[in-house]
Amino acid sequence: MRRGSKVVGLGTNTGIGPLRTMVLGLSLMLPLGGCLLTDKPEPGLDIPQAYRYGPHDPVQAEAAMPPLDWWRLFRSAELTDLIEQARASNLDIAVAIAQIVQADAQSRVAGSALLPTVDLNGSATRSRASQSTGGSSAIGGGSEQNSLSASLTASYEIDFWGKNRSALRAAEETAVASRYNREVVGLTTVVSVANTYFQVLAAQDRLRIARENVASAQRILNLIKQQFSAGTASDLNVAQQESLVNNLRAAIPQLVITLEQNQAALALLVARPLERVNIHGGSMRGIAIPRVTPGLPSELITQRPDVRQAEAQLASANANVENARAQMLPSITLTGEGGYQSTVLRTLLRPESAFYTATAGLTQPIFDGLRLQGNLDLQKGLQDQLLQSYRKSVISAFTDVDKALIAVRQTALAERLEADVVSSSRRAFDLSEQQLRAGTINLVTLLQTQQTLFQAQDAVAQARLARLQAVVSLYQALGGGWLPKPVESADAR
Repeated sequence: MRRGSKVVGLGTNTGIGPLRTMVLGLSLMLPLGGCLLTDKPEPGLDIPQAYRYGPHDPVQAEAAMPPLDWWRLFRSAELTDLIEQARASNLDIAVAIAQIVQADAQSRVAGSALLPTVDLNGSATRSRASQSTGGSSAIGGGSEQNSLSASLTASYEIDFWGKNRSALRAAEETAVASRYNREVVGLTTVVSVANTYFQVLAAQDRLRIARENVASAQRILNLIKQQFSAGTASDLNVAQQESLVNNLRAAIPQLVITLEQNQAALALLVARPLERVNIHGGSMRGIAIPRVTPGLPSELITQRPDVRQAEAQLASANANVENARAQMLPSITLTGEGGYQSTVLRTLLRPESAFYTATAGLTQPIFDGLRLQGNLDLQKGLQDQLLQSYRKSVISAFTDVDKALIAVRQTALAERLEADVVSSSRRAFDLSEQQLRAGTINLVTLLQTQQTLFQAQDAVAQARLARLQAVVSLYQALGGGWLPKPVESADAR
């Protein structure tokens, strides 16, 4: 626009020209704000319709979904009490909770960049110039001077490219991941308590069986010794039976070690010294075996805390990639300062002592030794790493459920078959003992029937333990307990 012979442009000395130039530059960049590529990769998950070793009917698959307090289904008051203690005082869970606090604090730190910073500044200076420097030779040249100042300083970075928002989103997703990590640690702790408690019961059962077997073998040894005294048994027969008795006794100390060590492990899980923990135990026969179905694979992704943790970590990595790319673009900073300055305190707050400064700055990285590009490549590498970890966690979740279903089915079969072995071996042993008393049995056959029975009794106890642990592994594979689904009302149909 022309006024006379002069051209009035954006660069005039009116004091408004530079500001108008900045505003015009920002308006030209606005269309570019949404041009940043986000690079959010697709996981490409292949979710099966049903588990290979589970029910294929959706109604049957969800017939007995695990409740939140699934450990109560084992019908053991002592187990429930130990798990509740562990959930309240386990040290690994306490560490995970502390990590949540840290992650929340870090998200607040990251979010502070989206808000302006405001500082209150105040200063009081008293100075006196030296008379020997030649600055002033007049009388009073070295007089003292005061300088008082009070001001507010504000600074704000315009998050034009979303750099700070991406950093905040990354920190928030990390905080979400820390919460899922707390659930992972909590589930692992509960599973550890259950498995360790069942090992205590198994050790008690096996100790009881071992001592009963020693008593049975000792009874047979006494009969053989009586026959040896009567001349109807040889010294070899006595030695063979004594060897069996001694072997049975030699196995007892190892079972005691297993029992005591598992009790110590339980004490650690509840964060108490062993001397403060009194575990009664009992028998695995007193433990109920709940029936649990796995649900549908599509629901597992939202239930497994480790899968959700991996998903949150991937989302954090996506935000970090956006942040690294935005760091390569111009940054715009607004800074303002206003206040009062005076050499006399009584005139400090007068209007003539006021001052202000307003600054708008733009910084574009030109050369940084490829630091920003290296950071972008680093974040992309971490993003790809966490993508593959997320995909693996999903596949592992499906695999864990199938493996647990196989274990539950086969350990139930194994326990039933081992019980049949015990039943038939018990009958053979009773018949052998009767024939021994009648003096009509080969002592080698008697020795074999004893060994078969004793081994079968121990094997059925181990099979029972394996079955209980298989059920626990299925609960763990399913992500612990699930919230009940809302009941659909008739009005909503």
